[in-house]
Amino acid sequence: MNSIHPQGRSNSSLQNRRNFIGQLIIAGAGFSIIGCGRKSDDVSANGWIPLFNGRNLDGWIPKIRYSEVGENPGDTFRVVDGLLSVVYEPQEYPIFEERFGHLFFERSFSRYRIRAEYRFVGDQVKGGPGWAIRNSGFMLHGQTPESMTVDQDFPASIEAQILGGNGTDARTTMNLCTPGTNVVMNGELFLPHCTSSSSETYHGDQWVTAEAEVYGNETIRHFVNGNEVLFYEKPQLDERDESAQRLLAAGHPKMISEGTISLQSESHPVQFRKVELKELG
Repeated sequence: MNSIHPQGRSNSSLQNRRNFIGQLIIAGAGFSIIGCGRKSDDVSANGWIPLFNGRNLDGWIPKIRYSEVGENPGDTFRVVDGLLSVVYEPQEYPIFEERFGHLFFERSFSRYRIRAEYRFVGDQVKGGPGWAIRNSGFMLHGQTPESMTVDQDFPASIEAQILGGNGTDARTTMNLCTPGTNVVMNGELFLPHCTSSSSETYHGDQWVTAEAEVYGNETIRHFVNGNEVLFYEKPQLDERDESAQRLLAAGHPKMISEGTISLQSESHPVQFRKVELKELG
């Protein structure tokens, strides 16, 4: 995951690095963009806002490793038959080359519940890491795409990791991973990068409903098909991590109270047929 791509690193990469601190300042030190959301008539009677409109990627911003913010090589993120899809065309991805991607919603949130229906389809692209088979996720409380370096693999964020079963082994979903961050679990600072939820395993191409309930810097809960499967508290930047160090140096507080939401492309095709959010008081 830490190798450097051998191509496309000249002018655009240098300019990206020169402007990095400026980008952090413009982006509110990398986490807080409060912009335009969905129109009021898109809000359902019970407060759910559709973040994905079922037609196009309006309101979403791609950031794929080794590409600039807003670039979407090979239309990796696209809408197919009304589904928000991660697609790997052979001509664009003859081999994966660690081009991890994230599709960011256009604004940040602090206290909310996010709900999505997802399924994994097809085969992993050649060269994808073994751990990334049937692997994607929702990045919560994340930094902005503008604050990422061109070769950064994952945004500093709290990852609600979604996994599909391999047809044989137990494999939970809505796990926790912490790129550039830490959390508190059972009253203690939790330093391992990933921890499993208590969910069931979902094999094949079945649709699964995943939810996360986020209360600023207080608590985060994960749910699968309506059942709570994980709980933790106090999301915070990890001072050991390079990306987190840049954010801290630019003035972002260590304790994370709000941030971006993004969906991952990690080398296995995945589809989302609903992505919606309810802001909480």
